[in-house]
Amino acid sequence: MRPPDKARHGGDVIASVLTRWKIPCLFTLVGGHISPILVGAKDAGIRVIDCRDEKNAVFAADAVARMTGLPGIAAVTAGPGVTNTLTAMKNAQLAQSPVVLFGGATATVLKGRGALQDIDQMALIHSSVKWAARCSTVGQLEPLVERALKEATSGIPGPVFVEVPVDVLYPEKIVREWFMKESGVENAKTLGQRALKVYLTGHLYRQFHVPHVDVAGALPDVKLPRLRLESQLDEAVAMVRNADRPAIVIGSQTMVNCTDPGPLANAVEKLGIPTWLGGVARGLLGRHSPVQFRHARGKALKDADVVVVCGFPFDFRMKYGMGFGKNTRVIAANLSAEELRKNRKPELALQMHAADFLIKLAEKIDSQPNRSTWIEACRKREEARDAEITSKAKSDGELIDPIYFFQRMEEKLAHDSVLIADGGDFVATAAYVLKPRKPLSWLDPGVFGTLGVGGGFAVGAAAVRPKAEVWIIWGDGSSAYSLAEFDTFVRCGMAPIAVIGNDASWAQIARDQVTILGSDVACTLRRSDYHKVAEGYGGVGLLLTDPKKVDEVLDQAKALSKQGKPVCINVHISKTDFREGSISI
Repeated sequence: MRPPDKARHGGDVIASVLTRWKIPCLFTLVGGHISPILVGAKDAGIRVIDCRDEKNAVFAADAVARMTGLPGIAAVTAGPGVTNTLTAMKNAQLAQSPVVLFGGATATVLKGRGALQDIDQMALIHSSVKWAARCSTVGQLEPLVERALKEATSGIPGPVFVEVPVDVLYPEKIVREWFMKESGVENAKTLGQRALKVYLTGHLYRQFHVPHVDVAGALPDVKLPRLRLESQLDEAVAMVRNADRPAIVIGSQTMVNCTDPGPLANAVEKLGIPTWLGGVARGLLGRHSPVQFRHARGKALKDADVVVVCGFPFDFRMKYGMGFGKNTRVIAANLSAEELRKNRKPELALQMHAADFLIKLAEKIDSQPNRSTWIEACRKREEARDAEITSKAKSDGELIDPIYFFQRMEEKLAHDSVLIADGGDFVATAAYVLKPRKPLSWLDPGVFGTLGVGGGFAVGAAAVRPKAEVWIIWGDGSSAYSLAEFDTFVRCGMAPIAVIGNDASWAQIARDQVTILGSDVACTLRRSDYHKVAEGYGGVGLLLTDPKKVDEVLDQAKALSKQGKPVCINVHISKTDFREGSISI
């Protein structure tokens, strides 16, 4: 690693900070504005992975943040490079993922003068990030990058944006030559030319040689007073210990900045309370656990006398806080003071990291009443729902029944599988059947419900778990957003398996649109040859239309993936009413 004082250019300075943070990789779509960042990162031993769309570079960084507990890093060029990331940055913001995006920009002296790709990027991205800053001098670069990483991971984690102009990134000699040539003052003769040359010379000196003075100050400390927090923890212990029918709901925020999920999983198992996992928390307890439940959460929350809600806001997924019984007492732990009380005021609200809360709760509770009757009631509902789902599966027919397909896939998933959910009806069906094997192995967009995360998430997952079996679960609609990342898979030696549920329809929308409004306008697609598209990018395409060949094709895909080949299975699925009336708007 080259220290900042020996840096050739601003990209080396950025790389030195990322290296101190042990950042493993950086995602990008190359552009002239940011080339020094990419070269500096590569020279520092940071893997640079170039995607086919800027938003997928951010989705990949988001996946790294969720799976490693380290901030995910992306760099994109100015103008349209930055604007292309807005959806992915907003998705990371709502998912509370610590992502740092470096955006290129025109030279500082050309700002607002009509340079190529020069727009007010800060104004556009401000509402989609936790924090944003513009770098204007080389001396400012190192502390600004350090601050960005801290902002992304501290408090309530989230994405941040750092704008870095080209004349802060490139070597001083090159920038000086550019300035003098472009301004026409290399051989200044007139008084105006000489004045401009003097101005530019002074500007360059300030950019490259004036030390940075930090006026931003330290990050604010938002921790609760220790005595108050201890008192609340004791109150929570008493509520849980005395409950006859407690339940726990664990959401994605519980897993943020998580580098070791082991202590949290052990704490939940020790508590022995019926637990439902959502979002990134899926997989925390592995495939099977005596305290893990996947179905009938709504019924359980109605029946429970105490519910512990961890890192999960009272939003539409929790019926806006109204999905509890009349006499249910709610304990909530969340990093966000706003989310703790939005739509519902819990009986006990702890503003702290939800994982820390559960670990402390398990440490403090030494004994609990026998709850075998309550657990058995939850277990019976779980088994009844599983039996109902199985009864709807069809192993024969002209096309592939999606429930049957996922039941077969469930039996074949490797112990290190990573599951990436990107779609509507087909993907939601998968969520009822597939069981993540390990913590931090389930990736979905989160509360924003963004279509198109699949390709980018898979790039990020394969980058940090190169030996894992990575699966993308795509609907035929959502697959088109990022199918081009098969090119990235091939170039970077990645071998995920993509499964596309092809019913020639935006089925989740069509089902209710036709029923309510009597029209399928804009909902119809074709049973396109998506597997051939993947082949065109260098992957392997498999077409599956015969139910009798499901096992054979899945086995073939797994074998090809082990050989280092990315695979796309185009599964022609039959129509189903399994999720009728389940649209969320």
